[in-house]
Amino acid sequence: MSRLRPTLLFLALAAAGGTHAATVIRGATVIDGTGAAPMRDVTLVINGDRISLMGPGLRAKMPADTKVVDYTGKTIIPGIVSDHSHVGSVDGTRSGLPALYNRDNILRQLKQWQAYGVTTVTSLGVNVPAVFYPLRAELHAGKAPGSDLFGADRGIGVPNGAPPAKMMKAGPDQLDRPETPDQARAAVDAAADRGTDLIKIWLDDFNGSLPVKMKPEIWRAVIAEAHAKGLRVAAHVYYLEDARRLVDDGVDILAHGVRDQPVDAGFVEAMKRHGTWYIATLDLNEAAYIYARHPAWMDRPFFTHAVQPDLARQFADAAWRDRVQGDGATKTDEDALQVNLKNLKTLYDAGVNIGFGTDAGAMPLRIPGVAEHRELALMVDAGLTPLQAIHVATQRAAALLRLDDRGVLANGKRADFVVLDDDPSKDIEATTSIHAVWERGQQVSGPVASFRP
Repeated sequence: MSRLRPTLLFLALAAAGGTHAATVIRGATVIDGTGAAPMRDVTLVINGDRISLMGPGLRAKMPADTKVVDYTGKTIIPGIVSDHSHVGSVDGTRSGLPALYNRDNILRQLKQWQAYGVTTVTSLGVNVPAVFYPLRAELHAGKAPGSDLFGADRGIGVPNGAPPAKMMKAGPDQLDRPETPDQARAAVDAAADRGTDLIKIWLDDFNGSLPVKMKPEIWRAVIAEAHAKGLRVAAHVYYLEDARRLVDDGVDILAHGVRDQPVDAGFVEAMKRHGTWYIATLDLNEAAYIYARHPAWMDRPFFTHAVQPDLARQFADAAWRDRVQGDGATKTDEDALQVNLKNLKTLYDAGVNIGFGTDAGAMPLRIPGVAEHRELALMVDAGLTPLQAIHVATQRAAALLRLDDRGVLANGKRADFVVLDDDPSKDIEATTSIHAVWERGQQVSGPVASFRP
């Protein structure tokens, strides 16, 4: 890219006009989210909530009212986009209680995601429509604090099955469990009428812990009715065989990785042929056991400032740590993670559509903000390069949501970005060195050490 000419800069500044001045950000290295190599000494001109001009270099005299921010020595990446999260399901160590789904608790979580550089969040089911839709509208309009919000309405589960009632004590306005195809179609129609972004289904038996799975005639009715309404369907999966059948039946998004066995060539080919999206949620299984082992990164401010007091006390409890480490489920989670890592690399290398998410917010151990940065690190452990992982978490994650206004840093895009002290193209852990977060062209938070959960 050629260096910016002063004429272009002045035109961009003049375009701000009106009652507000442009903001000029200069000096930083920029990773634009496309997977391209970092650009050095970049100038960004922000008019309102958009980038009006971006490119390497340029120092010129600015109009007196221009706000100039010098980020020399910093690295800027696009705001992270989560395709699979949940809001209003946890607070401290409590989870799955209908009373937790309220405006204040959701905004608390969204402000945490925002402070950790996740500027767009998708709540993939178990939403209370009366709370979710008004808040989504406010966040879309920039009239409430926190990350922008999308979602999958209530979601569609299984009578006496997934999601487990003991784990997710959803209220009657948070989840549909149709018993017949007609009831399934009616649930889709109601969600469509409310304006949902996606349809979510749960169909497996949660690793053998539930007595039934969703009947194929139910998920086929959901998929067909959703597609007739112009909506896409995301499915909670675990097993390869379930995923294979769903892909063949036209599901649009696998909302978790396949974790029981390696994917095969036929499955990879089907994913590519149907254009199905795949969200690995690697952190989900790691989070089930890792905190009981207290890795060194748990003592860093990046982690401690994301943990609510009740959860911090649980992590410090030796008896709790012993129970987790002695739990037979830990070996299952470790094995599932290893399979998931290998499958992600296989699918990514084959050119399958890969989205980004962690299931953060569904359970207390899936911590907003922390989960997304652990996901990036695990993606690199799987064999992706840091730039590939960032590409998935920004441009590709936005593409899954069909959002073309974010996920990349370029002219005309939303000015949602994260300013880092270090360069994550060299070491993915540098995404945790957050200096500031900007959303809609305004700085909305500083270093995470100043954040309180």
